[in-house]
Amino acid sequence: MKAKLGVSALVLLFLGGLWMIAAPFAVGYQPRGAAYVDATINDLWLGGILAGVSFVALVVYAADALRELANRGKHVADA
Repeated sequence: MKAKLGVSALVLLFLGGLWMIAAPFAVGYQPRGAAYVDATINDLWLGGILAGVSFVALVVYAADALRELANRGKHVADA
């Protein structure tokens, strides 16, 4: 149960980071063709960091889960 909650939280953080990256353009506070305003720069950096860190955490979690499944398979084959 705790693992599902953790993975769900990481997925939500990843999606939130992607939204922060897209928000200046989707909402429209970044004028088309103009230099990036400070709010856009802030959203791009923080959204990128949030999405990147949560994606790396998801990959690490998935690798750990696969390693655990592989170890279980070895124990079953040895028996």
